[in-house]
Amino acid sequence: MAPFDLDACIEQLLKKQLLHETLLREICEKTKEVLMRESNVVHVSAPVTVVGDIHGQFYDLIEIFRIGGYAPNTNYLFLGDYVDRGLFSVETISLLTCLKLRYPSRVQLIRGNHESRAVTQTYGFYTECVRKYGSPHVWTYFTDMFDFLTLSVVIDNRIFCVHGGLSPSIHSIDQIKVVDRFREIPHEGPMADLVWSDPDPEKEDFAISPRGAGYTFGSGVVHKFLDQNGMSHILRAHQLCMEGYSSLFDKHLSTVWSAPNYCYRCGNSASILEVGPGESMFFNVFEAAPENDRDGPNQQSAQNASGKVIFIVLSIALTHISYLSFQNISFEPRLVHLQMINSRYQQLRYDTWIIYANLC
Repeated sequence: MAPFDLDACIEQLLKKQLLHETLLREICEKTKEVLMRESNVVHVSAPVTVVGDIHGQFYDLIEIFRIGGYAPNTNYLFLGDYVDRGLFSVETISLLTCLKLRYPSRVQLIRGNHESRAVTQTYGFYTECVRKYGSPHVWTYFTDMFDFLTLSVVIDNRIFCVHGGLSPSIHSIDQIKVVDRFREIPHEGPMADLVWSDPDPEKEDFAISPRGAGYTFGSGVVHKFLDQNGMSHILRAHQLCMEGYSSLFDKHLSTVWSAPNYCYRCGNSASILEVGPGESMFFNVFEAAPENDRDGPNQQSAQNASGKVIFIVLSIALTHISYLSFQNISFEPRLVHLQMINSRYQQLRYDTWIIYANLC
C-alpha cells in the first residue's frame, strides 16, 4: 500500500497543480515495483480503450478522459510517447503514472521511443523538468521508471499492440518475452525496433528506416507475423495521422494518433480506439481541447513556443548529422520545408513541416 493518497494526487493533477518533487520520487519508486512484475508482453481482455501518442499535450489527455471515461470505469492502454514536444509533459506523465499505480490492472503503459534519456534530453522533457522544478531530479525519477515499462500488449490473444512496429529479429511473441527491457533503449536490436519501426505500404519486406533507428516493414512481414502468432491485427502509434488514425495492409494494421493539433500547429484530428469483444473496433475521433478549457498558453504563445522548439531541434539535428558516422548516436531525422519570416524575431514559418514517418 502506498504511503500517500493517490486519489488526492490524481485530483491535484486534474486541477492542473504539480506534485511535489519528493512525492513524485516516491510515486515513481512504487510504480517501478508494479511494472517490474509485468511481462514484456502483457495480456489484457476487451473492452479496452487504446490511446496513441500524447506528447505532453495534457489538456488533450483530459479531453480523452472526458470522451472515453475515467479509470477505473474505462480500461486504458496507452501506446507510449507520453512526453516531449508538448508544453505539459510533467503533468501528463505524472497523471498517467498515478493512474497506473492506483489502477494497475485497468491502466497499461507501453514504452515508446520518447521514453528514453537520450531522446528526452533533446526534445523537451528534460528542459521542462528543470524549468518547473529547478533541477533535473524529476526527469531522473521518470526516466529511471521508463526502463520498467512493458514493450507490448496483446488484447484477447488476437491484437498485438506496440508503440512502433516489428523487428527482423522477432518472429514470435515468445521472443519478445525474453528481451532485456530494464535499461535505456539501445540504438539497435529488437527492443529498439519495437519502439522505432514503421509500416510502409510500398514495401513487402523490411528496409532501412529514414529515422536512423528501427526499420520500415511491409505487408509480407505483417501477414507472416500475424499468421505465425495466430493473431488478426497489429495496433501501433508512433506516426502522425491527419485524420486521427489510419489502416494498412487490408486493415490488418492500424495506427492510432491521440495528440490533436500536434505541437499546437498541425491542425490534425486525433482518435482513441475502443476495442470491444469479438472483432469490434471503433475509432473515436476528436479535436483539440477548447481554448477556454486550458490554463496554459494561448494559441499565439503556443505557436511561438512550438516554433522555438522546432528551431532548436533542427539545430541539434544538423549538428548531429555532421558527425553521426563517428559516434553511436540515434536521432530522429526531419524532412521540413522552412520559410524565413519576421526578421524581428527570426521566427520560422512552416509551409509544409510534417511528413508522417519523420515527426513522432
